[in-house]
Amino acid sequence: MNQAITKRQKLLTLTGISIASFIGCIDFTIVNTALPAIQTTFATSMNQLQWVINIFILALSAFMVIAGKIADTVGRRKVLYMGMLVFALASLFAGLSSSMNQLIFWRFIQGVSCTILYTATGAIIANTFPIAERGRAMGMLFGVNALGLAVGPVLGGFIVGALNWRWIFFVNIPLIILSLIICILNVTESYNKQNNKIDILGAIILVLCLSSLVLAFTQANTWGWTSKTTLYLLCFAILMAIILYIVENRVSEPIIKFSLFTNRQFITSIIATFSLAFFYCIAFFLMPLYLHNIRGDNDYLVGLMLLPVTGTIAIISPVVGRYVDRRGTKHPLLCGFIFFAVSAILQANFSANDSLLYVMLAFISMGIGWACILGPSTVLSLSALPESSGAIAMGASWTFHNIGGVIGLGIGLAVFNLQSTIHNSFMTGYKSAMCLLIIISVCAFIIVCWNFSKFNKKLCGE
Repeated sequence: MNQAITKRQKLLTLTGISIASFIGCIDFTIVNTALPAIQTTFATSMNQLQWVINIFILALSAFMVIAGKIADTVGRRKVLYMGMLVFALASLFAGLSSSMNQLIFWRFIQGVSCTILYTATGAIIANTFPIAERGRAMGMLFGVNALGLAVGPVLGGFIVGALNWRWIFFVNIPLIILSLIICILNVTESYNKQNNKIDILGAIILVLCLSSLVLAFTQANTWGWTSKTTLYLLCFAILMAIILYIVENRVSEPIIKFSLFTNRQFITSIIATFSLAFFYCIAFFLMPLYLHNIRGDNDYLVGLMLLPVTGTIAIISPVVGRYVDRRGTKHPLLCGFIFFAVSAILQANFSANDSLLYVMLAFISMGIGWACILGPSTVLSLSALPESSGAIAMGASWTFHNIGGVIGLGIGLAVFNLQSTIHNSFMTGYKSAMCLLIIISVCAFIIVCWNFSKFNKKLCGE
């Protein structure tokens, strides 16, 4: 870390980086509210419409590690600025799209550039703040990210209603410009001086592997889990993973270091972030449906009802970050999975006539669990590797985070669809999906607890 960085510069760096990361997070939720308007404009089918979301997730999953590697090699500040500019241009052209295919293409470019906003930003914060302050800084960063998730549905609904859906993309541009100005004046450059080569072959194989895996799980509920297309894609992903392992063990500077997966501390962070995304992608998909279909809440009220989840993350994350600085990551992570289990148990007992207080309690529990896992799992991942590999650590962490979300959503919807079809009941499917999340939370708690018992306490900050 650059010791010459002043306190004011640290604060401004955190501000500029947080705005950039905020934009990436708000893009997750703000677009969903515009889907009906986009469908009306282009008169498209639901199968094509879902690619506005799916292509973004696919790009994030496939290119996250590569973005981290490029940032570590070329320079995190330089790559961050490139990512910002590409994201701004992609947002502009997405808003100007005259066809569904154009919109999907620019959403893909948004996703690719957004990988830089996630990986380079976290690595820059890790380089800017010393270890004793890193947890709090990460907590504030993820608190801002959660704010982006929270305001996305409400802001999206307002923009679409007051203007039109194109402005949900245009709104990114002034925020990018503001972030870019702040970062140019305050962010210092950092990179891995000992590793200045990019493994092109490994990068191509990795993209093929992750793209096939994400596509299979994303479309499995449409194509069928036992369809030839789904099975071929899964087999191809496995084949590419084997080839990637062979190739990467033969090059001096691999795109992904498989030795990372012998580091118990890093593996624990991966398990935590994977389980986090597995949980919230299922819950966040089904919760609005419960509110709308069972409770009868209108679209605007549904957005407000989800605020206890994302709002709690924004409030709790900085507090969790300060605790991590003092006591380490173990207890927040374990508490996070406990709160997840509590939320899933409460939601598994939802009915049409539940009180608002009961529903809010379940959602707030989920928000607390989310905040307790998101920041600490990232801090644990970054602290498992040298600072010179910070962006790679962020890239690998976010890749498994996204894969966890894709796999979780695919399996969760399969369970939901199966049970709701058999019993002809939405709530039976909902309860079954929540039971799956209870199992995931308990298993993650046990594995993380066991792994921490094997750590060197000095490495864990305990």
